Amino acid sequence: MISPEAEEKVPELVEPFTLGPTWRRGPDGRFLLPEYTLGWQCLAWASMYLQHYAGRPWLYTSEQARLTLWWYAMDPVTNRFLWRDGVIQRLKGWGKDPLIATWSAFEFVGPCRFGEVADEGNEWGVPAGQPMGVQHPAAWVQIAAVSQDQTRNTMTLFPSILTTRAIEEYRIDLGKEIIYADRGRARIEAVTSSPRALEGGRPTAVNMGETHHWVESNGGHEMAAVIERNATKSADGQARTLANTNAYEPGEDSVAERTREAFESAEAGRAADTGLFYDSLEAPAEAKLTPEWIGPTLRAVRGDSVWLDIDRLTASILDVRNPPSRSRRFWFNQIVAAEDAFLARYEWDANPHDGLALDEGDELVLFFDGSKSDDATGLVACRMSDGLVSTLGVWQRPAGWPEGRPWRVPREEVDGVVESTFARYRPVAFFADPGSGHDDADGERYWDGYIDDWAQRYGQRLKLKAVASGPRQHAVLWDMRDPKHQPIFTEAVDRFYRDALERQVPHDGHRVLRQHIANARRRTNRWGYTIGKEHRESARKIDLAVCAIGARMLRRMVLNSPTWAKRSRARGKGRVVVLR
Repeated sequence: MISPEAEEKVPELVEPFTLGPTWRRGPDGRFLLPEYTLGWQCLAWASMYLQHYAGRPWLYTSEQARLTLWWYAMDPVTNRFLWRDGVIQRLKGWGKDPLIATWSAFEFVGPCRFGEVADEGNEWGVPAGQPMGVQHPAAWVQIAAVSQDQTRNTMTLFPSILTTRAIEEYRIDLGKEIIYADRGRARIEAVTSSPRALEGGRPTAVNMGETHHWVESNGGHEMAAVIERNATKSADGQARTLANTNAYEPGEDSVAERTREAFESAEAGRAADTGLFYDSLEAPAEAKLTPEWIGPTLRAVRGDSVWLDIDRLTASILDVRNPPSRSRRFWFNQIVAAEDAFLARYEWDANPHDGLALDEGDELVLFFDGSKSDDATGLVACRMSDGLVSTLGVWQRPAGWPEGRPWRVPREEVDGVVESTFARYRPVAFFADPGSGHDDADGERYWDGYIDDWAQRYGQRLKLKAVASGPRQHAVLWDMRDPKHQPIFTEAVDRFYRDALERQVPHDGHRVLRQHIANARRRTNRWGYTIGKEHRESARKIDLAVCAIGARMLRRMVLNSPTWAKRSRARGKGRVVVLR
């Protein structure tokens, strides 16, 4: 039973959050359609040459039809497509693969390029004044994904959606990974993450599947870059790429995440509008994972995909074995961080960062987190005057590094950055955590020799020593595994988090630092909570986040030190000189 209070708070109809022209309405409340689009012919062609199953012509839902009209919208002056590339983001099971398959078939053998303007009573039934297309003379359509299983989802649809008429008229030869037409002049092929093999091709249309899985570790970023270059150099300038995705997990730095950020930057005026079509239907932020909210929310975000069973999806969402963040991404199409995330990306981005940078001669503190090979090595500064966090260097195994081939952090390069930093700025404190990696040569920790050398070279310039007294006295070495240091860093983690929520952590907007912040997970310890990777073997690094927290911690330590307080008092004394 729902209480009267709950009934008041749960709407009968949930208003979804939408992106894209598909969802715009006019003053009369009806959906707006593009003024000039090849989409009308695409709809007509699909009903004639495609099928749901034998004997039943293909019929788009209203939502799919609007998407078709907008994706194929054209400029009436140039007769070129309005959109250079696009993204369709929907909940799992919405039907992205079948829709993409129909558009791929249209690009493969349909009249997908501008030919003329329609007259009254044309054979296709295209409204007069709208563009009509012609078949591409050498169509080359690619179905791209980072695994063969993902391409198979779309490729296996073609034998069932192509009618006998289409197969005979266009002389289509159905294959599992390559489909030919017109005696080889046109083709559809499945391609996976082999960027070098793709380089140099001239596809006429590329459909990129499940780009929320395209990450650095599986070559997704490089593959997306190659696809973009290939489409850009197309002979007629009309080759386009279209991605389909579920809501991505923030912090994975997937192609889907980067594309959404690029779209939002263009929408906000922070970047140029390059013709990115982005269409998404998402649950509103206030939607709750409760029985009262789930049904109305799912009906809102599924759009026209009425084949999705609300009761079954509700049971999955309410199943305690499924993390809430996963249910929100899969079924509410919401972009949400994991439950144990340290800081959401939008929370970090809310802190001042546009155009902020260090100036020559700034007083600052430095925090270094060292590793040998597996983790990243980072050096981050924090300016004393305003707490600006700035990334000075990050070193981690390059993407695509061959398995089994050893890689080591280049210590000489790191040492050069440290030397340059002391030459350009005025560091007043420098803490360095050596990490646990050992040097293969002599058994010492990988960074011990360099940290000792930094202490000898720069120790006299530092106002605060890492370990000020005792047998382990050291100007720079600050081992985070030392039981005395762990509660100090734990407190620094919480302070950093609270400052970031209050937008009091200015930073330089460094992309890798931003990524490491998003990768960090909360981990409880005996003193409270600290940060860690999602699991020990995770490829998602957090080392720059550690450096940023350490640098802000070190700045507070300096500000609260007797030496700094004494200097501040001395600077406060003096005479007032009146200039006339």
